[in-house]
Amino acid sequence: MDACDVVIVGAGPAGSTCARDLRRRGVDVVLIDKARFPRDKVCAGWITPGVIDALQLNVEEYRQQRTLEAITGFRIGVIGDAAMCDVDYGRPVSYAIRRSEFDQYLVDCAGGARTGEHVRTIERRGGRWIVNDAIAAPMLVGAGGHRCPVARIVDDGREHSPVVAAAEIEVDVRGDGSNVVRDRPELFLARDLAGYGWCIRKGDYVNAGFGRVGGHTLEHEASEFLRFLRQTGRLPADCAQALRAHAYGLAPFHRSLVTNGALLVGDAASLAHRLSGEGIGPAVESARFAADAIVAADGDYRSERLQPYADAIEQRFGLTRSDRLTAFAVSSRLWTAAVRHLVTRPWFARHIVLDRWFLQRHERRRQRCPDRLHVTGTA
Repeated sequence: MDACDVVIVGAGPAGSTCARDLRRRGVDVVLIDKARFPRDKVCAGWITPGVIDALQLNVEEYRQQRTLEAITGFRIGVIGDAAMCDVDYGRPVSYAIRRSEFDQYLVDCAGGARTGEHVRTIERRGGRWIVNDAIAAPMLVGAGGHRCPVARIVDDGREHSPVVAAAEIEVDVRGDGSNVVRDRPELFLARDLAGYGWCIRKGDYVNAGFGRVGGHTLEHEASEFLRFLRQTGRLPADCAQALRAHAYGLAPFHRSLVTNGALLVGDAASLAHRLSGEGIGPAVESARFAADAIVAADGDYRSERLQPYADAIEQRFGLTRSDRLTAFAVSSRLWTAAVRHLVTRPWFARHIVLDRWFLQRHERRRQRCPDRLHVTGTA
């Protein structure tokens, strides 16, 4: 049986970032994932400057062999309406990436992972976690997404947070073409504001999809939206690629994040942004908090020693008074009608829809996130 300090289940951005930070501090980590990398991960896939800073990503080095399209603006509209608002920031405010490349890069930065390994069993024996009767460690990190098997241990498999369902495709448009501008993703709000569609260029590929809270009408709405994109030249007219669906939970989380010897990060912790559904940023941030907490625990992984991690997540992703007011307003029919009217007005589209809802630029200015958990005795 392989023995290590920490087993991390899931090698996406959360798991790989946590493994990287731990290994850099001398922690013996086994990172596993059921998929074989590089794996095809369909995702709208844009990252903010905050993610680049958190990962200390060398932009020029990364884009030499991978897709990294600077996003300098967006086009915003409402599904069913012809009017669109073009917002130009004049500088990069995000970057479009392909998840198959991005996730492989993060796994490489983490020192590799055991991929193609399904988690069949997780048992607790004598203060250690035994995974698949093959790997033993006193500490377990759940980073396996919305259906992470570790979440069933930490939180008894309960579902507490709002769930977003999304369906999307990623199409190679080199032969057929697309009129989607490379630096200008297009966002289309649902008329009830409970979801949105998107269309984003990533080098030779276009990613398009639709997501909404609940998802009971997802298949129909996503299919209709993609038909609109084909009719308007954003996707090839003969594009018949099947939609791929997935789900994830939204912050504020309402599930336990820590228990004795285990914690949850990223989508396993239901940390996607409540208005945009963006999950890569929360995944990376939570992974770095988790690594700090694990190192600070110094081998004593009782839940009370891991609680500073949960406290940091609450401080960073919990609801503020402004968030509560926004949530209340969004539930109002009057507010919904007002947004549909205002969304194509330049000031509202830029400062409310983009800056606050999609780019979370106000959160960086507010600085309500602790820089890092305090860790002593580490390099």
